[in-house]
Amino acid sequence: MYMAQEITDRDLLAEYLGSFDGLIGDKRTGETFGEVVRGIINAGSLVCQRIAAHSSLLSGAKDGSQRVIRFATGESTKRSEIDAEHLVDVLCQRGVEQLATSEADELWLIADPSDLRKPYASEMPDLMQVRDLDGKLVPGYRTLNVLGVTPGRRGILYHRLFSSLEEDFVSEPVEVQKGLKRVSQAVRPLKERMAVSWIMDRGFDDVAVWRTIWEQEEHMVCRVLHDERLVTYQTLDGKWREGDVAEAQKHVRPMASPEAEMMVRRGRQKKAKRQRVTAEIGSCPLRLTYDANVRREGEKEEAHKEIWLVEVRVPRSTWKPWLLMTDWPVDNDESAVRIFRMYRQRWAVEDSFKFTKDVLGWEDVQLLDLKGIRTLLALAWVAAGFLYELGITLEWAEVRLLARLGGWVERKNNPPGKIILTRGLHRLMDMLMTRAFLDHYREEYGALPPRIAAWIGENPSSDL
Repeated sequence: MYMAQEITDRDLLAEYLGSFDGLIGDKRTGETFGEVVRGIINAGSLVCQRIAAHSSLLSGAKDGSQRVIRFATGESTKRSEIDAEHLVDVLCQRGVEQLATSEADELWLIADPSDLRKPYASEMPDLMQVRDLDGKLVPGYRTLNVLGVTPGRRGILYHRLFSSLEEDFVSEPVEVQKGLKRVSQAVRPLKERMAVSWIMDRGFDDVAVWRTIWEQEEHMVCRVLHDERLVTYQTLDGKWREGDVAEAQKHVRPMASPEAEMMVRRGRQKKAKRQRVTAEIGSCPLRLTYDANVRREGEKEEAHKEIWLVEVRVPRSTWKPWLLMTDWPVDNDESAVRIFRMYRQRWAVEDSFKFTKDVLGWEDVQLLDLKGIRTLLALAWVAAGFLYELGITLEWAEVRLLARLGGWVERKNNPPGKIILTRGLHRLMDMLMTRAFLDHYREEYGALPPRIAAWIGENPSSDL
């Protein structure tokens, strides 16, 4: 297989892309792969013309954008395995390797069902209906993404784009089950020394999801969507009573009052801002009875699970309380704060997903081929994986340089964010692209025009 390092500068990105060498079957595909990823990072877009325009190699070709399109749709990669499934497999393998370097005894899996919205598209294939930020239905696709998190480490473990209008589509719950099982299989080596917990938003308030997690000997923290769910709860006087989650909420016991920095609006503040607040955490033990074969083949089989209802409030604010369900015991202040920290981590990871969508422009994708759309989006995750890895530690001189290029001022407890690092990468790649263009001009014409040469500090050629 062709080695990406042979056709790119030996920089951090080339080293990272070397993980994908096993998918690449020829030199031209290797060149295009590296340039497309560079183009995505530098352009901040999945529009093929923009990707090509921000690649030093593809921008000089007459058919640069067509080359990107043929690459994404598989027309020019017959001898390679460049498609969404294989790219995500390598991302997952690398993510597990990164997470394995952590000495932590816990692994948190953040599941995110992001929508890819194409409100003005009409010709793209298999467009389904998704909701925009205002809740209105617009054309688009659904995606399921899973990020693994330990202190100081992040790894992309799963990504899949799907549409309910695809010919072989079964259902969204089936897509979720595939993701749960695939990720569990991937992190199996880590489970020997790490407790695995899924941290999920309301969309995963589903007994079938929880059942699969428990069968995989993993844990869950999930925000409640269905407060009408029937449970047996412990009252404040210690008795057990049948009812629903909404009734159980009235019996949460105070557990902890930690201080934390959160985005809330308090008192007379006109809008929410990040500020130091005191949260109030309470919990109530529950007993859940469910069908172990819900939404799968098999006779009804009654199963029971002890779980906990956790409520998080921020007094004197307009912030809507969190209502969480977990199978971790929450019976003291330490365990309550731990669950609070776990779900807060989901907020931080949502910033990562926002970074991928906004900074890499994944909603810009414009192709008439669903396979090509999937591949381009997977390539955006390849680019994102590189940027995530840059944020692992600030001991690397390269990372500090990129951050400073992006406008970062080094101060204690002020690590650079992904947008800062991306801005630094843009500036660095602009420099490399300019250097390549000027070198090409010198080769073709012998020297730069005198005024340009003088402007960049070169001695003008006496022949001009």
